Amino acid sequence: MKTILKTVVVAFALIVTSCGNITKQPATAEGLGAMEEEIKSNFGDDAYFTEITIANAKPIGNTISLIVTDAPESLTMGQWSYVQNGWKQTSEITLEIPEGSKASDFMFQLDDKINLSTLGGLVEKATEKLSEDKKIDGELSLAHIKIPSNGDTSKMNYLINLKPENGGTTFSFEYGLDGELKDMKY
Repeated sequence: MKTILKTVVVAFALIVTSCGNITKQPATAEGLGAMEEEIKSNFGDDAYFTEITIANAKPIGNTISLIVTDAPESLTMGQWSYVQNGWKQTSEITLEIPEGSKASDFMFQLDDKINLSTLGGLVEKATEKLSEDKKIDGELSLAHIKIPSNGDTSKMNYLINLKPENGGTTFSFEYGLDGELKDMKY
């Protein structure tokens, strides 16, 4: 009995610890993959999104903001934020789409085509490029993915903003869903 109780306590502690560390996850494929798992555990594997934003602000750490629904045909979505280890709904949004359109055509799901692990890998790639091209060590300030208002998923991009550790110019990278760099601005 003591062994079973001990196992349950250790398992619970691991679950609480891993969930509580989302705000401290690194901006890597693995770290953003962990954030995706947190999103899926809260909203389900079949949730639909119009946008997901990950911001990193010291000393708070990572925050996640997203617009999500599990019933696209309802045209009602919730705007949610994950700050300091908890989800909070900040507003309710009603979508307006062209008559005769399917609501899900104006949304995306986290799957093989669009995922936060890929976004995290691109943050790593952008950080390396910034270091090589500009000799600047940058860190993630913002990572964003949003479906265009016309619903054209072929025009979706991963947007990444990096800032030098001590502040200064923001470097913006835009990658296609295929991982190809489309634009770099500063």
